[in-house]
Amino acid sequence: MTEDKISNIVIGCAIEVHKNLGPGLLESAYQECLFYELKKNNLEVEKEKALPIIYKEVKLDHGYRLDLLVENKVVIELKTVEALNDVHTAQVLTYLKLGGYKLGLLFNFHSTLLKNNMRRFVM
Repeated sequence: MTEDKISNIVIGCAIEVHKNLGPGLLESAYQECLFYELKKNNLEVEKEKALPIIYKEVKLDHGYRLDLLVENKVVIELKTVEALNDVHTAQVLTYLKLGGYKLGLLFNFHSTLLKNNMRRFVM
């Protein structure tokens, strides 16, 4: 399945979660519900996937953790903040670079309308 097809399914699932829960919950609640929806759509999903940092010949296991990784292709980062900013963008771009992934999605569930608070990143 292509990254574009996966992202369309993910966006639909995220909207479904937000439609049912609305804003105001913790990030972990949205993560669990989105994980459930993605699994229900027969997608392979990993939660809190470790992303080590490789520095020269040294592998540092104290790297990052991806909120969700779908089909080992699409990185999903979830936020519940007043507004997305450059730090959130940098975080997703770093994950894409370190993991060698091509597509990342950033969702801010702390919003009235989720479609206005999601970003798509392509490497």
